[in-house]
Amino acid sequence: MEDFEFLRHITIGQYLPGDSIIHRLDPRTKLSVFLFITAAVTFSISYSANIVLVLVTLSLVLLSRVSLRYVFSGLKPALPLIIVLAILQLLFYGDAFTPYGMATRTIFKWGWIHITNGSVQLVIVSALRFVELLFLTSLLTNTTTLTDITHGMENMLRPFSRIGVPSHELSLVATIALRFVPLLAEQLEIIMKAQASRGADIAHKGKLQFVTTARQVAALIVPLFIDALRRAEDLILAMQARCYIGGRGRSSLVRLKFVRVDYLAYVLGLLFSVAMLTFRNRFPF
Repeated sequence: MEDFEFLRHITIGQYLPGDSIIHRLDPRTKLSVFLFITAAVTFSISYSANIVLVLVTLSLVLLSRVSLRYVFSGLKPALPLIIVLAILQLLFYGDAFTPYGMATRTIFKWGWIHITNGSVQLVIVSALRFVELLFLTSLLTNTTTLTDITHGMENMLRPFSRIGVPSHELSLVATIALRFVPLLAEQLEIIMKAQASRGADIAHKGKLQFVTTARQVAALIVPLFIDALRRAEDLILAMQARCYIGGRGRSSLVRLKFVRVDYLAYVLGLLFSVAMLTFRNRFPF
């Protein structure tokens, strides 16, 4: 049954209760620092800058007292996608990416396959970026309840409501999307176990395992999406039955308040992001 256990590898959307300093931060602080570091990850293209970002994200994970093994387990479901994208970038993106700090040099060329030092750098940097973003997203949801994330996003977007931005609706949609990630993984387990109990060779092993797995996933997508749409419809009916009305005029029971550690974390996150963006063209290697 271990082949069907997807939920334990889904780290995004799972809240882990704790009493670390990151758990106690205001959700607005965590969302802001998340956006700051995400901006630094997006615009950092050198090896050394991404190594610094990986170390920073790992330090945040350790500071939150979340198990590193648990966070790394979130990479397992994404490994096939990472490998496929890395192969495509390595083989077909050689002329389109100029390596940072180096002149373009051909490593291997045969027909339409062209591998350069730029494509190698792109593969490594893209993989590091994916790891960094996965760690950040997992850390945010592992240390913050979905209710706090909703309140934090709504408070941050509220000033934009003056220009017509639906702050409450956007925060609600983002929260529901995060909540559906573990729900879809749980439903995928149920569907695979149900098909296996009826004789389907779900856990097939062999030389053509990749092709077989792709065909099996295609057969699982239809019932998975049908169940997701059913859950969405049930959620709509439940909200309507409770007379839910979004928009202006809604009050909140939770009142968020910054404390000293929030200001400190906010300033440190902002300074780090500004430093990474300012000196991103000066990083060696």
